[in-house]
Amino acid sequence: MAPTGPRRWWPDALPPADSQRLPRLTQAQAPLTQAIAVVNEFGETRALDIPAERALTVYVDKRELVTLMTLGAQPEWLVLGYLLNQRLIRSAHEVESITVDWEVGAAAVKTHHGIANLAEKTAKRVVTTGCGQGSVFGDLMADVDTIALPPATLTQSALYGIVNAIRLHDSVYKAAGSVHGCALFKGDTMLMFVEDVGRHNAIDAIAGWMALQPSDNPTDSGQQRSGLRADDKVFYTTGRLTSEMVIKSAQMGVPIVVSRSGITQMGHAVAQGLNLCAIGRATNKRFLCFSAAQRLLLESPPQTQSVDCEPSAF
Repeated sequence: MAPTGPRRWWPDALPPADSQRLPRLTQAQAPLTQAIAVVNEFGETRALDIPAERALTVYVDKRELVTLMTLGAQPEWLVLGYLLNQRLIRSAHEVESITVDWEVGAAAVKTHHGIANLAEKTAKRVVTTGCGQGSVFGDLMADVDTIALPPATLTQSALYGIVNAIRLHDSVYKAAGSVHGCALFKGDTMLMFVEDVGRHNAIDAIAGWMALQPSDNPTDSGQQRSGLRADDKVFYTTGRLTSEMVIKSAQMGVPIVVSRSGITQMGHAVAQGLNLCAIGRATNKRFLCFSAAQRLLLESPPQTQSVDCEPSAF
């Protein structure tokens, strides 16, 4: 339960950390589903699992920053990715520790040297279309034009492999519904899958996870640990491709995004401007490539003319 009084929660002092190391993280856990009793149209009572939704108030160096509504699956990754995608930090190495305590519904972030101009950076907030009222600090489009995505392609067979991997993956959605899922792929190999009540939370959690992994860039030294490279990765989401999702993918350096839903006008405009390959309505063997079609390598002509499908419920 979240604190009812003044929010001044802060964990006990931790031992000093090496600024060259990755942050120390708790491994806070909470139930992802809850069983409730429901009554159907026949008046019958039965048990039903529904996803959890809980508030997580984020403090940075003892200053309250934001409250995130989340499923709670990987809260430490979520907080780190949120800071990265909000452009409040540039690297996981700037963070000394992230401590999550579900008893008080709080996440305490301790940085090595503070965040310069934090008040100025968080003064303006844009409420986005994200589930659970997503928000972005600062100008949503600021610095987007400076992003240069690397050259990358995706084969049609790999796209089908991605869609099939998602279909077969065990998930909270299959058990309880009402959540979004996001995944990171290399080719058609799934590297990570995260679910949350909002798609913006799920992509933030993946960004945090990526920043914590050993470098897979062959030009890095064996001792260097700077996060996964993004130029050979593909991002998947069950949610629609809004401007926020496209921008976050681009900020992460991922040049190809796949969704089983559609795309918004602003998401399409941003994707075109960034030369980001946005593929939507991807189910079974059907898809629509909305932008940067040269990145998608078609391998065989369709046998029959495709029929536009209805937009998904996401």
